Amino acid sequence: MSATKSRSASIGQIVQHVLLVWLADNIDENNNECQTTIAKLQSSIGNVNTFTSVDVCVGFIENIHDKRICMMTSSELGEKVIPRIHHMPQVDSIFIFPAGRKRHETWMDEWSKIKGTFTRITPICDAIKQVNKQCEHDSLSISFLNADAITTEKKLDELDCSFMYTQIIKEILLKINFEHEHFEQFIDYCRKQFAANKYELNNIEKFRREYHDHTPIWWYTNESFLYPMLNRALRIMDITVVINIGFYIVDLHRQIQELHRKQFHQQDSCRQLRLYRGQGLSKADFQQLANIQGGLIAFNSFLSCSEKRDISLNYACQYLSNSDMVGILFVMTVDSNQSTTPFAAVENMGCFQTESEILFSMHSVFRIRHFKSIDKNNRLYEVELTLTSDNDEDLRILTKRIQEDSDGRSGWFQLSVVLSKMGQFNKAEEVCQVLLERSTNDREKGPIYHQLGCIKDQQGKYSKAIEFYEKALKIDQEIFPSDHLSFAASYNNIGEVYRKMTAYSDALSWYDKSLNIQEQSLPSDHPDLASSYNNMGIIYGEMGDYSKALFYHEKALQIRQKSLPSAHPDLGGSYDNIGSIYLKMGNYSKALSYYEKSLKIRRKSLPADHPDLAMSYNNIGSLYGQMGEYETALPYFEKDLQISTHVLPPNHPDLGISYKNMGMICERMDDYSKAQEYYERAVNIVEQSLPADHPHVQACRKLLKDVRKKS
Repeated sequence: MSATKSRSASIGQIVQHVLLVWLADNIDENNNECQTTIAKLQSSIGNVNTFTSVDVCVGFIENIHDKRICMMTSSELGEKVIPRIHHMPQVDSIFIFPAGRKRHETWMDEWSKIKGTFTRITPICDAIKQVNKQCEHDSLSISFLNADAITTEKKLDELDCSFMYTQIIKEILLKINFEHEHFEQFIDYCRKQFAANKYELNNIEKFRREYHDHTPIWWYTNESFLYPMLNRALRIMDITVVINIGFYIVDLHRQIQELHRKQFHQQDSCRQLRLYRGQGLSKADFQQLANIQGGLIAFNSFLSCSEKRDISLNYACQYLSNSDMVGILFVMTVDSNQSTTPFAAVENMGCFQTESEILFSMHSVFRIRHFKSIDKNNRLYEVELTLTSDNDEDLRILTKRIQEDSDGRSGWFQLSVVLSKMGQFNKAEEVCQVLLERSTNDREKGPIYHQLGCIKDQQGKYSKAIEFYEKALKIDQEIFPSDHLSFAASYNNIGEVYRKMTAYSDALSWYDKSLNIQEQSLPSDHPDLASSYNNMGIIYGEMGDYSKALFYHEKALQIRQKSLPSAHPDLGGSYDNIGSIYLKMGNYSKALSYYEKSLKIRRKSLPADHPDLAMSYNNIGSLYGQMGEYETALPYFEKDLQISTHVLPPNHPDLGISYKNMGMICERMDDYSKAQEYYERAVNIVEQSLPADHPHVQACRKLLKDVRKKS
């Protein structure tokens, strides 16, 4: 039978963390009884996906990676599908409906995720609602920051990007004056997201009518679309949702801030609190937590805790039967007079009556003090945390580095710059598009076009990069004198893109313009001059003028040796570039010496999956390949490919080159079938990302054509 999906399947997934998969052989969404069942299910879990085919259902589940799944299926189909999906960590709970003739069948005992058998829809809706609530509770965005990574001079992309994202988002939102039109835009957005869910549409209309009749805390605790939408947006860094829901984030933060001022800023009320939170963590998150004792943990969304240990411990104990999760009892020490994040007692302020509940504003940062198992099977842990203060040195360093890496910009532009440096190119572009829509004159648009050019360059979309750079340049030419230093960066960036497109004469022309301005305006040992000399060396190397290439690379190296720490990544770049020139000259011993210097620095100063490390592995592999030492070359190319597939977009030209290099080594080792497989992947990528007449495209096509004759 073919599979059918409810209309909410393509919509609600965008804004909710938990979804329901209903597998049955008699689902007919045109049937009134079936429609009624779906409507009841949607009142418990907004996103309902229906299937009549086991294979299609399993395929759907396999492709879900960032959500939790509740499954409902019949006893008969359950015997077929559960053995195929039970091991998948995204599957949280399974409900048998309708139950077979025997309410409990022996085959069910094998599968711990089966939560019960049901003969009526109302009890199963209640059970699904509880599981949904628990999964949403555990879906909080959490960042883990190792103390060593904070204090060493490493690049921003080594740190947890969600930490950077939420800190900057919070700063930006608090500076915006939200008006009624923003509220109406949010309502329109929600209506589109839940167009097929009548239950949530009613909640949205209630929210529109009654928003100002209740407090933000009341709405936060209300069981509707708002809480899961907010948590998911902050967890997956969905800039579209964050922009739409921004007014509410600010309202909720300010209510907590005001309550904090009233409750804790009086002299006699300053005290130290002991708070608790029961939490389930995935095994991967638990391992991260276990590895960073003494480091920082940040809860990036709003955080609810209790003053009652037993309530939180009972919650953590619920995970003892879940093989994919680990139960955590966070024990938090909080000095109410020195906290970096406002928090407040919200007892009886929510939609439901609560006892001894404390709510923190978004992005609360804690120091991990102690970590211990509190059950005999090592499935339940107690983790002691202390809320950071303004005097926390690691937090101060982090904040300073975020400000430095955002190039001194503020607001949404700052967010785009940081997202780009973290490799979040699509999200960085989203922010720029929002800024363009809101800009009112060319002076505001110029830096945005330049940033879009940088993003497209890093994505390997070179023609679009030049288009944006030239738009920015045209605006700057109307504003600044012709020798203004800002033009040097624009000329250099355009030259760099032309170099990547192998348009060397054009690239050299732009590099010359950039260098002329810098030599007139900067001191002779300025790092920006080193970058320009480095680029001139690269272009002459690719044009085959090796003596000029070495001249410029050595000038760059001299400046960097004077002005940078001995393990700075840019020094590694200079050594790598000089090694590449010696390789082209056939001087393998000198090339290897420089490559090894570069690799040593990069291993010390960069994360293990950084693209520059991939470049080092690729270059050393190429050297050994040219020397005919294929067995030695292969593991270097494998490391290059492993990193490249992890960090680059799937159609990035550099990834195509990595596949090409793997193919060449396999071919020379007479493994023609593997070589053909790698060449096919390379051709597919470079044909998508580069012009048809690009040398890389032509080379990959020829290699594939030749190896097919050998296969």
